Amino acid sequence: MKKILFALVGMVLAFSASAAQFTDGQQYITLQKPAAGEPQVLEFFSFFCPHCYEFEHVWHVSDAVKKSLPEGTKVTKYHVEFLGGDMGKVVTQAWAVAMALGVEDKVTSPIFDGIQKTQTITDPDSLKDVFVKAAGITPEQYDAAWNSFVVKSLVAQQEKAAEDVDLRGVPAMFVNGKYMVNNGGLDTSSMDNYVQQYVNVVKFLLTQK
Repeated sequence: MKKILFALVGMVLAFSASAAQFTDGQQYITLQKPAAGEPQVLEFFSFFCPHCYEFEHVWHVSDAVKKSLPEGTKVTKYHVEFLGGDMGKVVTQAWAVAMALGVEDKVTSPIFDGIQKTQTITDPDSLKDVFVKAAGITPEQYDAAWNSFVVKSLVAQQEKAAEDVDLRGVPAMFVNGKYMVNNGGLDTSSMDNYVQQYVNVVKFLLTQK
């Protein structure tokens, strides 16, 4: 029992020590104009962004954050349209389709690979094909979702959220519409250190008012 208590105390002290090192302007940035009504944890990314690919597939930051947060924490992921030229808007709407149909986890990897590795996603049809092959969505289901009011609303929601936080680049993660994790201010001495500090910063910011 004592060992368990000591272990718990050690974990609390370790987190407290790391949290004490988090400084506004370094590991995180307080937004000048808080965005009301945004999800507790809001991530912006682009399938056309090489850093987003590393963030997602090499460093696995998004998964690490999701797995570490308290149960019930709302985590939302939005695609931005300012990369990729005309296809940027197409992919943003396709991501809205993925959200509406609940297949984000199934299509994320193949879309990233199709755009950045194999270059097999070059137009709306090849993008739709990913949903059919990777998520089991029929072309008819995809088209119906694509033209739905829900998807159009989700596209507008993604655009508005980016404006609300004055988004300047991706990948980016915001907490409670008030704070942004400062990617450049984290410990990059190793992948493990970076990911763990990223997780700890997000958890710390969730406790801030």
